[in-house]
Amino acid sequence: MSTRFEEIDWRPTPMGDISLRRRRDPGSGADVYEVKLGDEFLMSSLFTAGEIALARLGLAPLPDTGLDVVVGGLGLGYTAQAALADPRVRSLTVIETLAEVIEWHERGYVPLGTELTSDSRCRLVQGDFFALAGDGGGLDPHEPGRRFHAVLLDVDHSPRHVLHPAHAALYRPEGLRALARWLHPDGVFALWSNDPPDEEFEAVLAEVFPNTESHVVDFPNPLQGGDATNTVYRAQM
Repeated sequence: MSTRFEEIDWRPTPMGDISLRRRRDPGSGADVYEVKLGDEFLMSSLFTAGEIALARLGLAPLPDTGLDVVVGGLGLGYTAQAALADPRVRSLTVIETLAEVIEWHERGYVPLGTELTSDSRCRLVQGDFFALAGDGGGLDPHEPGRRFHAVLLDVDHSPRHVLHPAHAALYRPEGLRALARWLHPDGVFALWSNDPPDEEFEAVLAEVFPNTESHVVDFPNPLQGGDATNTVYRAQM
């Protein structure tokens, strides 16, 4: 039996203080892992349906061939794990801006760390996804110009509620066009959002991608009772 509450790690970062915590859920008795940036909760292992759906929905329309995939934002690793569970995925590049989060996985501080770091298809890369998406070199710092079949992004709370002002440019037409350069023909960009579907952002997506959809993901919320929702936007070239 674990202790009721433990702060596993705490670090100052350029984005603010980040911490990894583990607590015991009084209802189930299970360990819940939480990531906080300053006073904001970024991720909880209690709520992973949206992160898993991001990978499943993002990869669903792609062909049955070897897929090269990028995940923007490592978090607790649930989107990466769901992508690797798809047998079509031959390579997964996970871009995470905070080296501390990558270190948690490499040291086995989080439940999925060993699984991800031991999978030969998976590479964890420390870098700024938003800067790489707009840069001429592309999303893979080790292979400039490389293209991917899918880019799955889960960093900001939503296109309107970003963690850093520099991220906002990606959610405008010029930012999405820059990102689309790194997709193969028929490639997919999928985005997780904590907010309901946003008609203005849907219109922006439609300016760049011929095929766009918004999926509402429902899941139980034991903390507040009833259900909660996330949104997954999917856009295909």
